[in-house]
Amino acid sequence: MKQLSFELPEINRDETKKAVEAAFEKYRFYLLTVPDEKLPKITATYSLVPPTNTNEFHSSTEDIVIKTVDFERERDNYVEWIRRAVNRLSIKERELIIKRYLQDEEVFDYEIYNELSYSERRYYRLKARIFYKLAFLLKIEVYNK
Repeated sequence: MKQLSFELPEINRDETKKAVEAAFEKYRFYLLTVPDEKLPKITATYSLVPPTNTNEFHSSTEDIVIKTVDFERERDNYVEWIRRAVNRLSIKERELIIKRYLQDEEVFDYEIYNELSYSERRYYRLKARIFYKLAFLLKIEVYNK
């Protein structure tokens, strides 16, 4: 009998790390307040477009509100997606990721490994392992072609 064999695709470490860091950066961005340009205009605008009773025309305020609601929905879904993935990590792994990437204030790696009393080598090994876990949990891993 022949044995079935298959090759697992090889993960591109650098691109996977970049993808996870980009996800955290987007998470931080989404935690900020809605930008000023998304806020409705208060000043009156005049137009030669006649009023209609169909949904074909929206005022700029309506368009901005629709975009804001869509943005908020996307933001809330994204934040929840990241939160669920991070909560599946172990307590120590979660602590490292939250302290390094998910708080308002940006900190450096050396501050975190000193605070957690890890050696530099242990910290970076643990961080690399966590990034792989998160990449698979978030389904953003990058494979070599």
